[in-house]
Amino acid sequence: MTDNVVLVHGAWCGAWCWERIIPALLERGGLRATAIDLPGHGGDATEMTDLHGDATRVAEILDELGEPAILVGHSYGGAVITEAGDHPLVQHLVFIAGMALDAGESCQKAATEQVAAAGIDWKGRPNFGKGFILAPDNTVTLDPAIAAQCLFSDCDEATVAWALNLLGPHPLGNLQQGPSRTAWRTKPSTYAVCADDFVVHPVLQRILAKRCTSVVEWPTGHSPFLSDPGRVAGLLTEVAQGS
Repeated sequence: MTDNVVLVHGAWCGAWCWERIIPALLERGGLRATAIDLPGHGGDATEMTDLHGDATRVAEILDELGEPAILVGHSYGGAVITEAGDHPLVQHLVFIAGMALDAGESCQKAATEQVAAAGIDWKGRPNFGKGFILAPDNTVTLDPAIAAQCLFSDCDEATVAWALNLLGPHPLGNLQQGPSRTAWRTKPSTYAVCADDFVVHPVLQRILAKRCTSVVEWPTGHSPFLSDPGRVAGLLTEVAQGS
């Protein structure tokens, strides 16, 4: 059994998004969880980096931990753990609506080419891209109304208000980069498909999930760690017990 879980947030978020998961993991399985702030996100005051710099931050945390761990990535965080997950201490990868990218593939490329190839129907879904607000430094912030509708669609009002206040900018270029390594090719992996997600289309998630060792599907929106933390903690506890 692996006692350590390292949690990597997605774009616009920070380590704060996992705060309901950490006590749930400790209560359920006695697991120790480390939630990372990627450079320039959440409470981290350093300069933002590219995808590779984000992966380096994860590797540094794993070095500091010094013990085997399960590495979890949400959304864009899936691209980060795809690269960082080849670290020798990583025992298992978990993607939550995560971008389990292949070589030469970026988040943007997967969300366009894979979607087009699958003939995915966007009818009746909110347009997440319309919420992008591009700054002169090429970072993107989110229109709060679109963020509430897409990122936190199944969260209660208090949670939505709290989370919106904590969202920050994210470099656009990171979404256009591909990983230098693809850890899911060599490490055991689990993919959690969020079937009611309005950010990463569920059909795209199912395509990416085929790259992983095992797959679960949840009737949740994009942020189940806030809307249904017990479900997330349950999966991670199962993975830890089997690692």
